[in-house]
Amino acid sequence: MDDEAPGAGLTTGALARRLGVSPTTLRSWDRRYGLGPAARTDGRHRRWTPDDVAVLEAMCRLTSSGVPPAEAARTARAATRPPAGPTPAPAPRSRAPGALPLGDVRQECRGLARAAVRLDARAVEEQLDGVITEYGITVAWQDVMAPALHAVGRKWVSSGDRYIEVEHLLSWQVSTALRRHTPRLGPPGTGPVLLACAPEEQHTLPLEALNAALVQHGVPTRMFGSAVPADALTAAVRRLGPAAVVLWSQSRATAGLPLARHVAGMEWGVRGARGQTLMMLGGPGWTGRSSHGMLRPTGLADALDTLTAAYGTGPGRDLTPARARA
Repeated sequence: MDDEAPGAGLTTGALARRLGVSPTTLRSWDRRYGLGPAARTDGRHRRWTPDDVAVLEAMCRLTSSGVPPAEAARTARAATRPPAGPTPAPAPRSRAPGALPLGDVRQECRGLARAAVRLDARAVEEQLDGVITEYGITVAWQDVMAPALHAVGRKWVSSGDRYIEVEHLLSWQVSTALRRHTPRLGPPGTGPVLLACAPEEQHTLPLEALNAALVQHGVPTRMFGSAVPADALTAAVRRLGPAAVVLWSQSRATAGLPLARHVAGMEWGVRGARGQTLMMLGGPGWTGRSSHGMLRPTGLADALDTLTAAYGTGPGRDLTPARARA
């Protein structure tokens, strides 16, 4: 049987492939919201007409933007009947249930997660660009990207490997969006902020978000990414003489305090004009570890606030009390 025979309409399987959703989702939308096919052949087989497809395409766009499914269904049906009215603006926050364990998050976060679960790369890209443009890197990361990534991670852990493709897609899109919105570095300057993951640490996205935010605030950076060997890190510190080093560790297994203390104690320059770096430990891997003399930011905003203060490019705190507090 031809799934897309001329004049016969689409089967449920063909429509699901076209929209990037599962046949189960289409049947659920039919049962819950009345978004079923207008006609059934032989009294049983579903065949979706172009009008049906238009309604479902609108439904996918709306749910991807974070509109709760029930509201999206009403709007999708109304939008196919002329005159089409404007799409209602979504509330700033939503508690509507979703496919991922998101909790109370921004509407944009819920929409991003739904698009990721559908593996709709274009919708994910558009939403990431939208939230970064509207809210900036810090809010986009803390309120939209990070909660969605954490929810996908929790779903993956609880569901075996079923959601690993969702995590890979979302992680890649987030990384790409952060780089796309990172301005080009200005002229070479002294004392950049050096950002690196601890040896054996592969999680780079929080560092990428901090790097993008710092560059947007005019702070020079050098991003070294994942699993930087200890020798390479110390060599880079000697060559660059950074004003600050941010060492990221996602888990206790990768959080090596001896390396952090060694870097924090490094000095360079001629006698009488020695330089020393400000050491910042980022990530949950350092929790419960003694970090005397090293900064422990509470999140992206705190790290950005402290580091921009060092360069006088933002309304951050003074570094002296912050360092003493650490």
